[in-house]
Amino acid sequence: MAIQTSIEDGIGRIVLDEPPLNILSQKLLGELRGGLGKLEAEPTLRVLVLSAEGKHFSAGADVGEHLPPAFEQMIPEFVETIAAIDAFPLPVIASVKGRCLGGGFEVAQAADMIVAGEGAMFGQPEIMLAVLPPAACAVLPDICSAGQAAEIVFSGEALNAQQAHEAGIVLRVVSDDSVETEALDLAGKIARHSAAALRVTKKALRAGMAERRSATLKGVGRIYVDELMQTEDSVEGLQAFLDKRKPNWKHH
Repeated sequence: MAIQTSIEDGIGRIVLDEPPLNILSQKLLGELRGGLGKLEAEPTLRVLVLSAEGKHFSAGADVGEHLPPAFEQMIPEFVETIAAIDAFPLPVIASVKGRCLGGGFEVAQAADMIVAGEGAMFGQPEIMLAVLPPAACAVLPDICSAGQAAEIVFSGEALNAQQAHEAGIVLRVVSDDSVETEALDLAGKIARHSAAALRVTKKALRAGMAERRSATLKGVGRIYVDELMQTEDSVEGLQAFLDKRKPNWKHH
């Protein structure tokens, strides 16, 4: 299994379990969607904590699965997974340490709150491979300012935990050793309350953006498949990464 799921005292847990980098393969994404569906059906669930085994939350998606023709299945599945986290009917806390990059960062963005270790790094390096982060394009502008979202997506440069906190992306920065403890402590404060009330409150909190964000995620996914992957540079960037060489951009 690529993930672990559990529930105790109203707190659900999904743990990415493909260390050391917890790469988001199609296998892991499928299991993640299954875990979300299973926990969502638990009537006494009050809050969900997303975390990962090892030193890193996730270094991102499997680059090889983004090449033709695999991307035609991979990108819709990835977007569907982020949408499932985003639409989860109860509060979601991401417990993040180490690298939280690419698709891993997009998973965290779909949570309601992020608790991060002081050594965590957040970034969307996709542009360096001539591709784009579909979920971040849809979600990140709702979390931080439009300018900050643009800088993160266009520059490809990572933020440390404190910078992510100042940008409004991370709720709390704690010591690396206490990330999980702090996330579970926050979850415990939420789990004291009525599951029914929390479900309705989550719906109300997301009421102004739920339909728009769902539509935007699907739309950006189509842009990735129908437009981005028709460029020569997108395939060149991905292949160069796998070949561990400098890309040769054609700019088209």
